[in-house]
Formats: sequence, C-alpha cells, structure tokens
Amino acid sequence: MGGDSVTRAGRMRSILGGSAGNLVEWYDWYVYSAFTLYFAPVIFPKGSATAQLLNAAAIFAVGFLMRPIGAWVMGVYSDRHGRKAGLTLSVTLMCVGSLIIAATPGYATAGALAPAMLVFARILQGLSVGGEYGASATYLSEMAGRERRGFYASFQYVTLIGGQLTALAVLIALQAWLSEAALEAWGWRVPFIIGGLLAVAVFRIRRGLLETESFRAAAAGPVRSSGAALFREYPREAWTVMALTAGGTLAFYAYTTYMQKFLVNTGGFDRVTASRVMTAALLVYAGVQPVAGAMSDRVGRRPMLIGFGVLGVLGTVPLFLALESVGSAVVAWAMVTAALVALSGYTAISGLVKAEMFPAHIRTLGVAFPYAVANTIFGGTAEYLALWLKGAGMERAFYWYVTAMIAVSLAVYFRLPDTRDTSRIAEG
Repeated sequence: MGGDSVTRAGRMRSILGGSAGNLVEWYDWYVYSAFTLYFAPVIFPKGSATAQLLNAAAIFAVGFLMRPIGAWVMGVYSDRHGRKAGLTLSVTLMCVGSLIIAATPGYATAGALAPAMLVFARILQGLSVGGEYGASATYLSEMAGRERRGFYASFQYVTLIGGQLTALAVLIALQAWLSEAALEAWGWRVPFIIGGLLAVAVFRIRRGLLETESFRAAAAGPVRSSGAALFREYPREAWTVMALTAGGTLAFYAYTTYMQKFLVNTGGFDRVTASRVMTAALLVYAGVQPVAGAMSDRVGRRPMLIGFGVLGVLGTVPLFLALESVGSAVVAWAMVTAALVALSGYTAISGLVKAEMFPAHIRTLGVAFPYAVANTIFGGTAEYLALWLKGAGMERAFYWYVTAMIAVSLAVYFRLPDTRDTSRIAEG
C-alpha cells in the first residue's frame, strides 16, 4: 500500500532524507541562474549585458535539452534498480557538474574553452535533474501514507524551492560580504564549490535510504520498464503528463527564475533589491506547499489544479504589466508572492498527480520523461524567449504566451479524473 506498512518514524526519516537530497540537487541547478548576472561577463565575450545574458540563458536551455535524455535513462534505471539507486546516481552527476563550473576559466584566459566547459557541466546537470524529478516524485509519493500523500509529496517542491532559496541566500550573503568587482572576478565560483561539497554529503545520505515497498513488489514481477512500453501501454497518461505540465512549468519559470531578471531589466530595481524581493517571496511560496498538498488530500487534486489554471489565466498579464513600473519593493514582493501562492495549486501536487497515473513498474519513467519533454520545451526556453522578445521590442508578447499555455493546461485539468480517487500507487 505505497509504504503503509513502513513505520511512521521510518517513513519520516526517508521523506526527510530524500527531501534533503532534492534540496541540494535543485540548489546546484538554480545557483546557475541566480549568479548569471555575475559570471556571464567573465565566461562570454565582451558585449552588451543583454547579449551576455542571452548566451547564459542559451546554455541554461542546453541543460534542459538533456533533461529528457536523463529522464529516459534514469527513469528506466530507477524502475529497474530502485528509487534509491536512481537518486544516488543523479546527485553524483550534479556534484561533478557543479565542480566543473567552479573551475571554469574566464573567456579572457581560455577563449572558447570557457563557454565549452560551461556547456559540458550543464549537460551533466541536465542529465542529473532529468532523473531527479521522476525519482524524487516517485519516491516521496510511494513512501507517503495514502491518507496524507498530498501533504508529504508536497515536500518535493518545498525542497525544490528551498534549493532556489538557498541559492539566493548565498547570493545575498556574498553581495553583503564582497564587492561587485570581487563577485564578478571570483566570488561567483563560491556557490558552485558549496554545491559540489553538499552533493558529496547527500550521496552518503541517499545510500542509506529505505527502498519503497511499491518498487520491491514491482521488482518481483516479470514486467520491465522501457520507453517503448511507456508509449505502447500508457500513451494517454504520457501525453496527459506533457499537457498538464506545459502551463505549470512555464508559469513556474516565468514567476521564479526569470522574475529576478525581469525586476532588474524591466522593473528598474537594482540586483540586490531584486534578489531580496525574490527571496522573501520564495520563503512564503515554500511554506504554502504543504498547505496546498494537505488541501488536495481533503478536496482532491483536480480542484487545486483548476484553481491555479483560472488564476493564472486571469492574472499573468496584469501581474507583469504592473511590475513594469511598480517602483516599490514591498508592492513588488506582494504581487510576486500572490502569483506564487496561486501557482502552488499546481506545484504542490504536480509530481504526485503524475505518479498516481502509473503502475509501479514504470512509474518513475512515466513521471520523468513526459514531464522532462514538456519542461524542456516550455520551461527551458522561457527565460531565453522572454529576453529575446525584450530585445526585439515585443516584451509583452511573453506575458500573453504564458497566459495562453496556462489556458491549454487548464483545459486538461478540467478533463482530468481526480487522481486522489483513481491513484495507482495503492496497487503497489
């Protein structure tokens, strides 16, 4: 029964252990975006700030291109060898990628080798995160008890947001301790070193995690996970995951990672103020996840998704229009926080909803691969597209694009059965 025979203490240790690893993984992933404003002038040729940010955003997108491959390979690996094995492999790749970025020389020293090393490191990290999402969502969903599955599964995004918060906290601390010149010269390397060292610690934690009962039961059976089996036997579920992810993941990257740059480039805030606004907003956002997850245990998953979809469609364009000239950091924080609270209807339960659609023998792949494809297409390109449209003088088209994709996902939410009631995790 998805881990119901596991002791409560054992379940909590496993959930906390898996969540801690998830936090470090996403810290390593997001620290790239948090420090782009500082390392872009070092790694790329001299030019306009927007051009350097575009280069960095393009490499950010390269990492996303590797996520479907990582999701496919490590999704199958996790389904065949265990959720714990997949989680351990993903953090190893992330560790190596972070340490490579920390050691990357500047363009003035190494020329084209500098961005090439950055690309290679992001490839490794893209493979890692591609596997991490599915393995983490599956592990937390299977380890949680049925009655509080939404609450416990929400800790995937608590720690995912925690990774962003940790990255921003390191940024704010370094901004306070170092001068702008020192940050651009060498200070931006510090967070990547921290990430690599934390990943080593998480490797040890993950090796000691309990395996889920759902995996053990599935491993005893004759059916094995594969990409062909996913689309042959569960095509509707796979396409549904892609469609319900599209609007949610685009909104997530628009409201979080891109928002920091938007507040600087368009809103007129300085980098320090923008970082503090986003840190304060993300703190509230992280705290709301368990509340939204617990609500889904009471009212169902579908109403939560629909709530996000309606608010996202109605509020995205007014949000960005108002932030263009808001002036006040407090008002900007309130507006961004409101958008993130609405987004919680999706993020708190998105991994769980996907996990509840698939049987245990193919669950990690079913969660990871369709999500990674949609995440690459819509999430990975969000920042680049927004910056490109700004450079072309059509910035507001991005606001409408985000709105349109949320509307597409909203149509899927209306047609989606409530997975709280149809969950296949209970079969495990």
